[in-house]
Amino acid sequence: MQNDMIVMITGASSGIGAACAEVFAERGCRLLLAARRADRLEALAGRLQAAGGADVHLLELDVRDRRAVEAAVGDLPAAWRDVDVLVNNAGLSRGLERLPEGSPDDWEEMLDTNVKGLLWVTRAVLPGMVARDRGHVVNIGSISGHQVYAGGAVYCASKHAVAALTQGLRLDRLGTRVRVSSVDPGLVQTDFSLVRFHGDRARAEPVYRQYPPLQPRDVAECVLFCATRPLHVAVMDLVVMPQDQASVWAAHPRGVS
Repeated sequence: MQNDMIVMITGASSGIGAACAEVFAERGCRLLLAARRADRLEALAGRLQAAGGADVHLLELDVRDRRAVEAAVGDLPAAWRDVDVLVNNAGLSRGLERLPEGSPDDWEEMLDTNVKGLLWVTRAVLPGMVARDRGHVVNIGSISGHQVYAGGAVYCASKHAVAALTQGLRLDRLGTRVRVSSVDPGLVQTDFSLVRFHGDRARAEPVYRQYPPLQPRDVAECVLFCATRPLHVAVMDLVVMPQDQASVWAAHPRGVS
């Protein structure tokens, strides 16, 4: 990996996205950071620049808005157009109700972000990679793209879709030097559960108390690993779990002190 490579990260304002920004900044990469919350993006950029003078370009962007994505990528300054690594990280879960009681609004938000948003960003960035015959797309999937749990049908469906799109993209770019990887974590301690439960901290916080969960940095280092392999090596799928989580429904309740 060249130090001046341009890495675009969606959902970069917090959690796994922000951790990805940190690990790529430490490698001297130039960072194209996209998220809806401009204030958090600016705070992150300030921290990165203070830590090591990272070269950062910010995009206030909702990946659900196809035209906004097309405009944001199409209007990038010339010095930022040649994206080398795209990390499709933007995603969320809403609700934990079973299908008969689920909220269609929650379903639409998950599908529009996790599936359509990934498509819009990939479609905007990928042609440049193909034209240059180099690049790497890393999709942040989930163990929920491999397994399904009660109350998570639509979220799991969205992550199964990410898995299928990742596999399809590998086929569609065959014959080019564009690599495609998926990093699929288990439980990660982020705002994921707070978002899922619509800001209800009393429901969200106990999720992470049963066993030591992954931290965002753990996942970011897996993304970096994929992106830093020799060019003839393609990491297709990397599943990373907390030691005490064996599946979405099986974990050892060790507890977290």
